[in-house]
Amino acid sequence: MNLWILTEERPKKKVVEVLLKKLGEDRQLRVIIDKIGIMPIVKEERFSFTYQVTGVSIESIDNVFLKIVSGDSSFVDFLVFLQEKTPEKDSVPIYAVEETKTADIESRNTGVYQRCSKFVFLDFYYPGCKKIMLYNLQIDSQSEPTQTNIFGTRMLMTIGVEILGKTLDKDIFKPFKSIDEFIEFKSRMGNPPAGNVPISINKFNDHIEVSGRLFKSGSLSHDPNIGALSIIAKTLRVLGWDKDIIITKHGLSQEHVNPRNKFVKIASKLNVKLDKLTMPKSEVSEEYWHYERNSEKIATIFLHLILEDMEEIEVIYENHAGCERGYFKTQSGDCIAIHKYIENEKAKGILNIPDLIVCDKSRKQILILEGKPHDNLTAGLEALKRYGPLQREYIEKYYPGYTVSKHVVLFGGYNTRIMQREVAFLLNSNGDLILAEHTPDAIKNAVKKLLKK
Repeated sequence: MNLWILTEERPKKKVVEVLLKKLGEDRQLRVIIDKIGIMPIVKEERFSFTYQVTGVSIESIDNVFLKIVSGDSSFVDFLVFLQEKTPEKDSVPIYAVEETKTADIESRNTGVYQRCSKFVFLDFYYPGCKKIMLYNLQIDSQSEPTQTNIFGTRMLMTIGVEILGKTLDKDIFKPFKSIDEFIEFKSRMGNPPAGNVPISINKFNDHIEVSGRLFKSGSLSHDPNIGALSIIAKTLRVLGWDKDIIITKHGLSQEHVNPRNKFVKIASKLNVKLDKLTMPKSEVSEEYWHYERNSEKIATIFLHLILEDMEEIEVIYENHAGCERGYFKTQSGDCIAIHKYIENEKAKGILNIPDLIVCDKSRKQILILEGKPHDNLTAGLEALKRYGPLQREYIEKYYPGYTVSKHVVLFGGYNTRIMQREVAFLLNSNGDLILAEHTPDAIKNAVKKLLKK
C-alpha cells in the first residue's frame, strides 16, 4: 500500500509532515519521522514526474509518493490517496486539504472566504472525503481574531472542515447548531465601509435572502463574495434549509450570468437563485483534476526542491505558476510580503515578480529565475528585463554585496540542448535534465547531486 499526495502547489516538508502525522492519528498507525525530504524519482537520468518522500516510516505503508496536478476548476491544494497504484480520475481520496499562509491580520477575506468555495465545490465530487483547512503561517498572526474570521471558520466547521495548524478557542470556534443561531451571529457583525454592499441574511417563511455584491470589473468576478456567498448557502443547506435561497443586491445583469462561471455552477448545484435574474442550467465538469504536463511550474518546482536539498542554497522567494505567492525571506530570516507596486516613482507601475529567487550563500549570488513553457521563450526573455525594480527594492536592500543574475527556466518540448545564454535549465517532456556551460553552479551542482543518488 502506498500513500499518494497530489498537489497544485510546491510541496513543503512541513505540510507533508503534518499530513503524515494526521494519517497516523486517524488510522492509529505508527509514524516515524527522521528528516523529511521530497526528491524527484530519476530513472536513467530522466525525471519520472513523480517525487518520493524520504526520511519517514509509516506502519503498513510502503512508500509516500507525490505528483503535480492541476484542477479543472476550483481545486483544493492537496488530495491524499491511500492505494497501491497511481491515482486515476475515479480514485477516491482520504483527505482534501487547503493550505494557507495568510494570517488573519493580512486579509479579512483571503484567509477564509476566498478559500471557502473550494470546499463547497469539492463536495460535488467527493462528498465523503475528509476536508482539512491547514494553516501554515509564516508571519505572526494577531492575537484577537476578527469577526469575519470567526464567522468564516465556524461555517467551515459546520460543513465538516477540520482546522489544523492553528490553535482555536473552543468556546468561540464551534459549528453552528441552527439556522437561527447562524443568522443571528451574522447580524451582530459590523458593516463594511460606506459604499460597500453589506452581506446580510434575512429569513422569511418561504425563502432566505442573502445580500452581497458579485459584480466586479464588468463581470461576475468578486472573489471574496463568491467565496462568502457560496459557503453561506452551503451552511444553510447543511443546517437543513430546503427552501429558496435568493442572492440580492448582487449588481449583476442577465448577460453576466454565464453557466461556465464558478459561482453559477455552485449556485446551480445548491439551488441558489439570483434576485430578478434567471439562473441557467449549469453542470460541474466531469473531471476535478488532471496530471499537469504543460505548465512551467513542472520545471520550477523541480528546481526548487533539488536546490532546497543543497546546504549552501536557499530559495528566498517563490511564485510558481498557479500557486500561492510566497514571502520574501531576508538574510535575518524575516518573511515579508512583496508589495504589488513599484515604490519611489511618480507613476507607480506594477512590481513584476519571477517564479523563484535563489540565494547561493557560498558564492554570494542571487539567481532570479523566470519559468516558461518551451514555446514561450520570448515572453521569458522579455520578463527578465522587468525585474530591475524588484532587484533595487528587495534584493539590493536585503542582500547587499550579492551579485544578481537573471535566467529563464523552460519546461516541455523535446530539445536536448540549450541554445540561448539566458536559459539556465530545460526540463523537456521526456524528463531529460538539460544544462549548459553557462548554467549557474548552484543549479549544476544540485542536478549532479540528484543524479548521484
